[in-house]
Amino acid sequence: MPYPSTAPATTDAPYVLVADDDAPTRWFLGDAFRQFGARVALASDGGEAQTLARDEMFDLLVLDCRMPNTGAVDILNNLRHDSDSQSVCSPAVATSAELDTNEQQALLARGFHAVLLKPCTLQDLQTILTLANTSQRCLPLLDDGMALTTSGTPAVVQALRGLLRQELVTVSAELDDLSADSEALEARLHKLRSSCGFCGAASLSEHIVSLQRHLKLAHRGVMLPLTDFRRSLLQTIDALEPR
Repeated sequence: MPYPSTAPATTDAPYVLVADDDAPTRWFLGDAFRQFGARVALASDGGEAQTLARDEMFDLLVLDCRMPNTGAVDILNNLRHDSDSQSVCSPAVATSAELDTNEQQALLARGFHAVLLKPCTLQDLQTILTLANTSQRCLPLLDDGMALTTSGTPAVVQALRGLLRQELVTVSAELDDLSADSEALEARLHKLRSSCGFCGAASLSEHIVSLQRHLKLAHRGVMLPLTDFRRSLLQTIDALEPR
């Protein structure tokens, strides 16, 4: 089935792999991402998807949970354990028409950045595409240069980082409750982002931005990328611990 005419993607546009054995679904997802300016590669089964992801560097992997040969979980597991894979670190989204809450949480625990329930909307896919925006960025946990530029002196930076660590420990303890209240979570993220900026917590700040985008665009079909945020939160707490 040919794609309708869409604006051509530029060479620096996000590169998305869509893998789904259902042709209409594959066509819809591919066309939607193209409408949002992405470049798209399509795979009709798990084996094809795994080969493409191993040979090419994608900014985002959108993988159906149930495909011939290999499903989303096995594909992601194989890629993450293959250091030669071009897409070893690419963010991945699991898609399915039937998943209860426990199954969705299990997929996030396995390393997926989000879960997309089908049928989905264009806005769901726009939310998903934001995951590709920073997929290849490797920011430091603590950027001393950024902190000094913002806060002025090493003594001030050290004092602020001590306060930030206390704040992060509190957020970590409250994250499960906060994730159930989008308004409370957004308010806490807004405050936390400012603190991260003063302290040069670059990686966590980037995860906060991603989570804020999801909160603004969130739909029924998209779960928040809390796994990556929680991991970055704990890593930053450890980096801030006095040595």
